[in-house]
Amino acid sequence: MIRVAVVGTGCIAHMHIEGLLTFPERCRIVALCDIYPQKAEAMKQKYGLDCEIFDDHRKMLASGVEIDLVHVCTPPYVHCEIAVNSMNAGCNVVVEKPMATCLAECDQMLEAEERNHVTMACIAQNRFRNSIYKLKKTADSGLAGKICLAQVESAWWRGHCYYDLWWRGTWEKEGGGPTLNHAVHHIDMLNWLEGRTPTEVLAMLTNVMHDNAEVEDLSLACLRYEDGSLAQITSSVVHHGEEQGITLQCADARISAPWGVKAEISQGNGFPGPEGNTELLEKIEKFYREIPDLAYEGHTGEIDDVLTALETGGRPLITGVDGRRTVEVITAIYLSGFGGQLVKLPIRKEDPGYTFDGILKNAIHFYEKTTSVENFEEEKITVGNYQ
Repeated sequence: MIRVAVVGTGCIAHMHIEGLLTFPERCRIVALCDIYPQKAEAMKQKYGLDCEIFDDHRKMLASGVEIDLVHVCTPPYVHCEIAVNSMNAGCNVVVEKPMATCLAECDQMLEAEERNHVTMACIAQNRFRNSIYKLKKTADSGLAGKICLAQVESAWWRGHCYYDLWWRGTWEKEGGGPTLNHAVHHIDMLNWLEGRTPTEVLAMLTNVMHDNAEVEDLSLACLRYEDGSLAQITSSVVHHGEEQGITLQCADARISAPWGVKAEISQGNGFPGPEGNTELLEKIEKFYREIPDLAYEGHTGEIDDVLTALETGGRPLITGVDGRRTVEVITAIYLSGFGGQLVKLPIRKEDPGYTFDGILKNAIHFYEKTTSVENFEEEKITVGNYQ
């Protein structure tokens, strides 16, 4: 039985709690921690948990409560501190996205994992969506050919008051806007689908709708890979309809999530034939249809994977190395957007964006945050469109 503590009991923690409660024979929630302990108490009552309540993760770790696994569900600026302290206490860790606010913090977390011989997983739950999982399988089959262009639409919509919450909309606490906190999902998917990291990034940032936030609410980025292929990423909280997706324009066919497939065939003059490549279309459709569905999707799917890794001594699908790789691409987008220049990867320790201080020093303040509320009323949240 894996004993679990959840640190941070805001909106996303519900996904963790519900996922953990799916496996009562494998894990048990023994502690909830929040700087607002009344929120933790409300969560305990809502789910009928038998657990301890703490207002500080250090008190929790020193309390004597036996904990095997800590889920970190707090704002990004404290992910590193909580994760490292938990691993130093001998606990395994699951860290919500983004892994951390900068590469230096990611490296501290990876060092703590190795030194303490524990396991760290990073939340990128949308790899555990049937549409994304099956797109990955289809891309890896080679049926569509090599990826020439990946088009990523991390399209979300958030009202003006979204950034009224005290920690949101500030570089110091949130670490960035939708590029870091929303597109992190899609950038992880892109890295996974590509199986490689870009070598160059060029980006633009802006804030067009939220004058109560220092950070961007929209960014566009172009990524180049070593073989010359490209990717384009839209990161936004200004898109009505939240129509998200990933399209892979491959050498022989286009495949996408939400699922779609197109395949052209050339006429003698180089223009596409009217019917397309029907033979390849049928082959790809058949391959996709025959991929079995996942047993669990979303956070529940990733929690199942993490529990399995701890039970078997294996590695989770999404490790700290994966989380760091995503933060590196995001950092490159920010550095390019801040300075209006091409940024080359990998980012080195001496580069200005490696540390959080370096990011803060170079960050563009689109507006200054003037409105702040401690907590919102609990209401429904959107976690992405992955049909």
